[in-house]
Amino acid sequence: MSVKQISVFLENRPGSLHDMTKALADAKIDLRGLSLAETSDFGIVRLIVDDVLGTANVLKDAGFVASLTDVLAVEVPNVPGGLNRVLEILDEAKINVEYMYAILGNKKSDTAYMIFRVNDNSRAGAALKAEGVKIMEPEELSAL
Repeated sequence: MSVKQISVFLENRPGSLHDMTKALADAKIDLRGLSLAETSDFGIVRLIVDDVLGTANVLKDAGFVASLTDVLAVEVPNVPGGLNRVLEILDEAKINVEYMYAILGNKKSDTAYMIFRVNDNSRAGAALKAEGVKIMEPEELSAL
C-alpha cells in the first residue's frame, strides 16, 4: 500500500543540490516527485523515483547520505476541495500528517497526486480506502 521515498541530506551550500541532481542525471534516473526542505545548516530532498534501490546506490556511491521512508501516494480529485476532503478523512481517523507534497502526473487527467508522510500508513490507507480514495502502488506511479 505504501511506496518508498528516498530522503537525501544535503549541506546547505551553493551547488550541493546541483551535485545531487547531476549524479542522478548521469545515471539516467527519472524523478517522479521531489520536495526540498531546508534549515540553516542542511537540506532534506525527498525523492520519488521508479528504481528506489538503484537510485539509493547511485546516491551512496556519489557520497550522499540517504534513507528510505514508507509514504502514501494518494490520488486527489483535481477539483476545489479535493485535497481538503482527503485531509478531512485523515483528521477523522486521528492520523497526523507530518508532511506532504505534490508529484508529477498526467496533464490531461482530472486527478492530482500527493505524497503523504503520516504517523500510521496502515490506518491512514485503510481510512482513505474506506472513503473511496485511491492509494497508488509503486508500479502505478511509474505509469504516470
